[in-house]
Order: sequence, then structure tokens, then C-alpha cells
Amino acid sequence: MERMGSNRLDVARHKTRQVQVGTVVVGGSAPVSVQSMCTTRTTDVAGTLAQICELEQAGCEIIRVAVPDEAALDGFSAICDASPIPVVADIHFDHMLAIGAARRGAAALRINPGNIGSMERVDAVIDEAGNARIPIRIGVNAGSLDPKVAERGDLSLAQKLVASCESFVRHFEERGFGDIVLSAKAHSVPVTIQTYRMLSNCLPEYPLHVGVTEAGTLRQGTVKNCAAVGVLLEEGIGNTMRLSLTADPIEEVDVAWELLGALGMRRMRPELVSCPTCGRTQVNLIGMAEEVEVRLRDVRAPISVAVMGCVVNGPGEARDADIGIACGRGRGVIFAGGEPLRSVPEDDLVDELFNEIARRF
Repeated sequence: MERMGSNRLDVARHKTRQVQVGTVVVGGSAPVSVQSMCTTRTTDVAGTLAQICELEQAGCEIIRVAVPDEAALDGFSAICDASPIPVVADIHFDHMLAIGAARRGAAALRINPGNIGSMERVDAVIDEAGNARIPIRIGVNAGSLDPKVAERGDLSLAQKLVASCESFVRHFEERGFGDIVLSAKAHSVPVTIQTYRMLSNCLPEYPLHVGVTEAGTLRQGTVKNCAAVGVLLEEGIGNTMRLSLTADPIEEVDVAWELLGALGMRRMRPELVSCPTCGRTQVNLIGMAEEVEVRLRDVRAPISVAVMGCVVNGPGEARDADIGIACGRGRGVIFAGGEPLRSVPEDDLVDELFNEIARRF
């Protein structure tokens, strides 16, 4: 079974340099890490730390926190001191906030050089990050392009995003700073895929932070992020990710781990295998599968659990599941590794499934 932290051996990862974000390694041979961002006010230290702890329990490995003004810096410092996972400062417009965050314990800075102002201000941030020995994520999107390429009509958006990244990276390199993670976000799935494919070719040495920005609410955002990021990860592109959703950030972490598990890259949670039902089904399979899904949230084992609607075909179709149930009329079968274990009354199937999971895993 794939364990948390493992990488699939059959996906040739694009080799980049490694960047240290607090205790988390990004790039190189490190596994793809999962990020999210707090939705709380940074001045609310207790509330922000409570959310970070919930996210860490869900599997978040790096957390980003907004630093919108000077008043947030003291809270940011306290959050960094107490957070169980590395904290990245999210900075827009004001370079002094980036400098202040670097001095107050940020594990990394995320800036958009295109909206910081003059390159002299960007240089001041680079120098401070160098002094603090922390990396910078250069985050580019349609609203923060390099002014030299923003208005060019001969370039597509993907080309503008990549050209902006190239320009900013070369400037950082000229100052002797190479502790860089790159992101170039768009809300379009095709543009996202095109952009990151080009980035991985043009700037292959730098780790990439992947995701679809402004992807939408839970359902649409999940589809768009998984469509884009799934393609990229399968091609070996991407070293860390945030799947942004207009939803509770816990959902971002859950979707990220579901995606990594579905790709066979990393798994820390059970996988649910369930059939779509048909005319042979004689139980409320949808309700049963939903109950199993909810109860699996408390199981911390990278196992596959099947809920099948047919006693005859269930164990065969789900033979590669670690454990499961196959339903009939009034009764069902508990099976493991495709082999039946025992017959159980329908009303007891789910409870007996979880009793067996507790015994085995």
C-alpha cells in the first residue's frame, strides 16, 4: 500500500532544486506537499492558530497567512511561534510588510513582484529573505504580470505568465538569490496546464507550486483543480500545491489528498470504492456508501474499502480492495482481498465492516 509521504515510482518527477520551507522540503525528490491558506484575521491569533491546528490534523503541511497591513505583523509573529506547521507570509503591494514578516519568523514569503512596486523594493525583500535564510515564492497571475509583457498583444496569457516568471527569476538570480518557488496561476484549466508545462521547460530547476486560482466553490473548484493539477502531476510537473476553493480550507486539504491518493502518489486516508448501482441492487446503496464515507474519516490507514451492490459480482469487481461489503437481499458479505469472510444481516453490514477494519488495520 502507498503510505503517506511516498511517491509513485512509475511517474518520472521533474527534478528541481530543493527548497526548505520550515521543516518541509519542496522540490527535488521530496513528495508533493499539501498547502492551504487561513481564512481568519491574522490579528485574531487564537482563531488563526485554531484553524491551523485543524488544517494540520487534516493533513495540511504548509499554511499561508495574509499580512495585509502593519497591524497584522504582531499577530503574524505570534502565529509563527506557535504554529505546528511552517507559516508562509502572503504579501501584496507593500514591500515593508514582507520585510517585517521575514523578521518575525516567516518560513517563506509569497510575493507578486509585479504588484510590489519598483524593483528596488523587490530587491529589499530579496535581501531580507537572504538574511533570514528563507525562500520566496514568486507568485504571478493575470493581475501581477511584469509590466514589460503585460500589454503585449503578440503573447497569449500563458506566454505572458511564463515570460513574467522568467523576467523575475533572472532578476533574483542576478542578486544571487536562488531559494525560489514559482507559481503562475490562472482560473482557466487549459491556461493553467499550458503555463506550467512551459514553466517546467523554461525554468526546470525551480520547484513549482501548482493549482487553479479563483477556481470557484466546492464542486466546480474541485473539478477544475483536479482536472488541471491531475494532468500536471501525472506528467511529473509540480512539487507543492494549493487547490484553492471558495469553501472551508479543510475542503482544500481533503481534495488535495483525495487527488494524490487517486493518482497513487501519496495516501494517508482510506479510498472508498463503490459501484454506481444498477437494477440488481436491492438495498439503499447510496445511503450505505455515504455512511461508510463519513465513518472512514476517522480511519487513519491508507486502505481501500469497497461498498458493492451485488453479492455475485461485488467481491470480484472490487478484488483489489483491501476490505469491503457486497450486498444482496436482506444480507450481505464481508470480504477482504476478494475473498468472502462471512455473511451478515443487511442492518449490521456497516457496523461489521468497521469492526473488521478495526481488527485488521
